[in-house]
Amino acid sequence: MSLAIRTETPADHLCVELLTREAFWNLYRPGCDEHYTTHLIRGHDDFLPDLTSVAEVDGQIVGSIVYTRSWVVNEAGERMETATFGPLCVHPAWQRRGVGSALIGHTRALLEKKGCPAILILGDPHNYCRHGFKTGRDVNVCTPDGRFPLGLLVLELRPGFFAGHRWVFHTSPVFEFDPAEAQAYDARFPPKEKRHQPSQDLFAMLIRAVVE
Repeated sequence: MSLAIRTETPADHLCVELLTREAFWNLYRPGCDEHYTTHLIRGHDDFLPDLTSVAEVDGQIVGSIVYTRSWVVNEAGERMETATFGPLCVHPAWQRRGVGSALIGHTRALLEKKGCPAILILGDPHNYCRHGFKTGRDVNVCTPDGRFPLGLLVLELRPGFFAGHRWVFHTSPVFEFDPAEAQAYDARFPPKEKRHQPSQDLFAMLIRAVVE
């Protein structure tokens, strides 16, 4: 497999949204809204287009990673800019073949060159611990309500950056939208069957799990 990683261009937008829809359909809920999230991000002030990338095999896009600005604030009121990726997706036919890892590794290197202190995401630890992500509890990073969700994951790009402080993680408001708007956007795409599957039950458990 000859895999190439490059920056996303406007010409990729529809292809990436179709790919995202295919990768997430029925995974976390019947249907999905991640392709709508991707659409919204591109028009938002927190979009990071220089980090948003696609993975290609023989000119075909098989994976995508989308970045937004995020930030952390400590108990002294100091705010530090961080980066957050998501959606990160790989076409089902190409999953478990290193595509997602390549996208993470490529963009991590870009962020290290920029001097970014950390990548923070909300995701499944099973997918990201092998890339060096730790639970927010281990580096004292919580959500605005003071909790440490299992899915709050942190990758320090400057080792020890979070030491000695308590930090609150803030994501871009782009992720807050009306589900009805997502359904209306999905109507532009070819029909797909919405159905229940066990991964949705697991997701419902994970998003309620908190690290003590």
